[in-house]
Amino acid sequence: MHRILIINGPNLNLLGTRERSVYGDTTLEAITSEAVRFGSSIGFEVEAFQSNSEGALIDAVHHAPSRFEGVVINPGAFTHYSIAVRDAIAAVAIPFVEVHLSNIHNREEFRRISVIAPVCAGQISGFGPFSYILGIEALRRLLDK
Repeated sequence: MHRILIINGPNLNLLGTRERSVYGDTTLEAITSEAVRFGSSIGFEVEAFQSNSEGALIDAVHHAPSRFEGVVINPGAFTHYSIAVRDAIAAVAIPFVEVHLSNIHNREEFRRISVIAPVCAGQISGFGPFSYILGIEALRRLLDK
């Protein structure tokens, strides 16, 4: 059984009430429950972590290889400027898939740049909560090679 981690960054704990026109009304708890259910259906054990702190996300990335085979990460706003999160991902030897609920490429100019994407296996954005399911499926295909 593959074990994967989902890392969620700042403000994602407010999903369901935060900017519903952009992020929808699904809560992070509901997204996580669906991800765990889907993961289980394909033989994955899925664990989730969320923090609003850059340091806590970096620590989660650093510790991930000791417990997990891959990571789905939604870095939130850190996507656009956290070289520290980027460097942490680059320093570990397991695959990461970056996901976003909204399509970051058709939003404000500053959101179109990801400093995280170049150190990930790929990026999925714009499919709402389904982005997480697609991220897990991408990891499955990477890990099963």
